[in-house]
Amino acid sequence: MALRLSSLFLRTLREDPVDAEVASHRLMVRAGLIRRAAPGIYTWLPLGLSVLRKVEEIVREEMAGIGAQEVHFPALLPREPYEATGRWEDYGDNLFRLKDRKDADYLLAPTHEEMFTLLVKDLYSSYKDLPVRLYQIQTKYRDEARPRAGLIRSREFIMKDSYSFDIDDAGLEESYRLHREAYVRLFDRLGLPVVAVAATSGAMGGSRSEEFLHPTPIGEDTFVRSPGGYAANVEAVTTVVPDSLPLEGQPEAHVEHTPDSATIETLVQRSDEMHPKDDGPWSAAETLKNVVLAVTTPEGERRLVVIGLPGDRGVDLKRVEAGIGALIGVGGEVEVEQATEADLAKHPQIVKGYLGPGLSLEEPLLGVKSTTGLPYYVDPRVVPGSRWLTGANIADRHVYDLVAGRDFTWDGTVECAEVLPGDPAPDGSGPLEAARGIEMGHVFQLGRKYAESLGLKVLDQNGKQVVVTMGSYGFGVTRAVAALVESNHDDKGIIWPRHLAPADIHVVPTGKGEEAAEAAEQIVAQLEEAGVRVLFDDRKKVSPGVRFGDFELLGVPSMLVIGRGLADGLLEIKDRATSDSREIRREDVVAEVLAEIGR
Repeated sequence: MALRLSSLFLRTLREDPVDAEVASHRLMVRAGLIRRAAPGIYTWLPLGLSVLRKVEEIVREEMAGIGAQEVHFPALLPREPYEATGRWEDYGDNLFRLKDRKDADYLLAPTHEEMFTLLVKDLYSSYKDLPVRLYQIQTKYRDEARPRAGLIRSREFIMKDSYSFDIDDAGLEESYRLHREAYVRLFDRLGLPVVAVAATSGAMGGSRSEEFLHPTPIGEDTFVRSPGGYAANVEAVTTVVPDSLPLEGQPEAHVEHTPDSATIETLVQRSDEMHPKDDGPWSAAETLKNVVLAVTTPEGERRLVVIGLPGDRGVDLKRVEAGIGALIGVGGEVEVEQATEADLAKHPQIVKGYLGPGLSLEEPLLGVKSTTGLPYYVDPRVVPGSRWLTGANIADRHVYDLVAGRDFTWDGTVECAEVLPGDPAPDGSGPLEAARGIEMGHVFQLGRKYAESLGLKVLDQNGKQVVVTMGSYGFGVTRAVAALVESNHDDKGIIWPRHLAPADIHVVPTGKGEEAAEAAEQIVAQLEEAGVRVLFDDRKKVSPGVRFGDFELLGVPSMLVIGRGLADGLLEIKDRATSDSREIRREDVVAEVLAEIGR
């Protein structure tokens, strides 16, 4: 049945929505694929839903190809399973929580590890039942603080999540391999370029994880790669740690007057002027920058920490978030931000702009831990024997020749510095280059975290109960549609890949009078009979300019124009991507269209 624009539930827009930041958001709203219901929440309309269902079908085919079976859980779930795994608290404010009329706690599921685990526990009890791979395509909910970019970062979204259950680690490796290969095929079929990168596991837990990132300037994830094949999300990059140096024979630390030098730039300038070195000018890399950060736990507790890192690098808050929780003894996801003036006011011992690693001007200067009373963590480049220029914890004073491990100590090491182009890859495969990407999929080797928490055990070959080992594999279905638009559009509108388009061909009559309209009806009937999916612009009193504009906006790969050449028995086929056109004979229309769409 042809999709007729005269009756299709569709209104295209000429102007961009005011809240749209990226191309996919602008074009999907203008093309009538989605409509905003609330911040980060969207209604899917017929044409958008058509594309979404095609993506889902490819996902189902690839999951079936590795023996995964589809189930479907409710989105509204009880508190108890998530409390058993600790994620009721760990998810913090990102979780939508609610109560029923009996005051029982529920949540809108952000993900379903607990429910999959309990389902297998309910039905399976023997190693003979394993391995099993289950998946669903289901709506998820996360209370994003700043939903943005339309479907790229929303509060309600559709995700495919699959889970593997194996008797041992070898089985998990096989399930992980099968899913990873299925993802490679999936993205290839979608025509969506991705880079598989090492990633952190976050609140999901587990021993290994990888993200599939679609490279694009609008991506929220930064990743790095090397000429030798190393690739990782910046949060997962480990610093190449320099060798420690001997403490003996190093010059003694000394405090010097450094007026008006509260920034790294002014400190370097002032040091060159007032305390020059024999071996050349001072550099920011020789300074130790100390930054106060506020860490918010999943329970909402706000804790301050001090981070020390080389002064030529900025603090990467996401990298800090990935590692600081374990250091301060907090499970789940934490949020990290720069400490505010209100935070600093509670610690008058902190001298802003002259903060050091807990030193004072009192003698002896050696071995003194943080006088701020706050935990002090350092970048991995701060190794024993390294020598630094840093704050003396008093205005207009800095300490020179401060030796790590001799003159100051720290409470732990954390990956906290931004990764810069040219940094060495951790595996020695060359210098790193940075790029941006959208996270399209994430695969985890969960291990036994959830199975242990929820008591998922089976009898092994020896009749002994063992904990099942699990894997988790997510894919953003709605995000994939947005990413496809991001990578397949021009300044006029969307250009769908042919196999995902809402129709095979867009039929547009442009001739005046009834002759073109009548011919179009006949041709559409012929194409439908041949199994062609037709989007038919049968609207009355609509100008050719508007019709062509909608063709370019909606993005069907080919257009059949029934216009002035009709009197001579000629029609025109136009390619959306290249704008190339060719004339065909009316009597050959079905064969020509089938050839055009690759059938």
